[in-house]
Amino acid sequence: MRLGFIGLGAMGRPMALRLLAAGHQLVVWARRPESCQPLIDAGARASSRPADVAQRSEVVFTMLTTGADVEQVALAPGGLAEGFAAASILVDMSTIAPAMARALAQRLGEGGVDMLDAPVSGGVQAASEALLAIMVGGDAAVLERVRPLLTVLGRTIVHVGDNGAGQIAKACNQLILVGAIQAAAEALHFSAVAGADPAKVRQALAGGSAGSRALELMGGRMVDRDFAAGVEARLHHKDIGIVMGEAHALGLCLPVGGSVWQQLNALMAMGWGRADTASLLRVLETTRRSAG
Repeated sequence: MRLGFIGLGAMGRPMALRLLAAGHQLVVWARRPESCQPLIDAGARASSRPADVAQRSEVVFTMLTTGADVEQVALAPGGLAEGFAAASILVDMSTIAPAMARALAQRLGEGGVDMLDAPVSGGVQAASEALLAIMVGGDAAVLERVRPLLTVLGRTIVHVGDNGAGQIAKACNQLILVGAIQAAAEALHFSAVAGADPAKVRQALAGGSAGSRALELMGGRMVDRDFAAGVEARLHHKDIGIVMGEAHALGLCLPVGGSVWQQLNALMAMGWGRADTASLLRVLETTRRSAG
């Protein structure tokens, strides 16, 4: 198929390369032209603006940071909406607010363009190995049209519901994930202060009911004091902000989410937004020193 891809960062680049390797024609665009080079080297063609990507594609994928980014690429002058033909499809794989996903789907639908919100979970390694979990909101018939493309990118593809439902599922994913990272940080911080070896505690916990990917991966980084960005904390800060914004709008009390949100706010204030979310451990350590 003739495909477009916009958003060639840590996640988007391996995803776009997977589509290209599957034999599809690929047109790419990025705000920083140098981001396109690895794709061009692999056989993709670069475009000068999003509208041109849409004009040359049957399906366009976006993998951007914020809802404002997706809205800009889709609807601003020179955006995708200017180039899409009727019956084209936008598959937005970014993590954005459900309301934004619904609004974009409505606006594009007025021009005869279908949209799926299809955020992913699994991280860069899963993107590279086509093992992503993909949570899809939108029309089921549209999903079936692009399912063969999604199977190139992920192992698990679940149709959650109408537009916005994929983003609701992703918000739930992030609430559980970042809550588990915070719990791992608290457990390892507690063990160190209480006089036990955090590495041994983590090893013991990993074999029991407390074992989890958060403890395995993030806990490992905490034990190793490796806070270089695997997933930049600012992205989890943005995602939990979406969760809490939705909770506020719905009048929901999310005590764990609220606590994690405050810890992430502190992390950002300490200047660790581009470090790994394992830096939640450092927030606890810094707070203890300050209190002492």
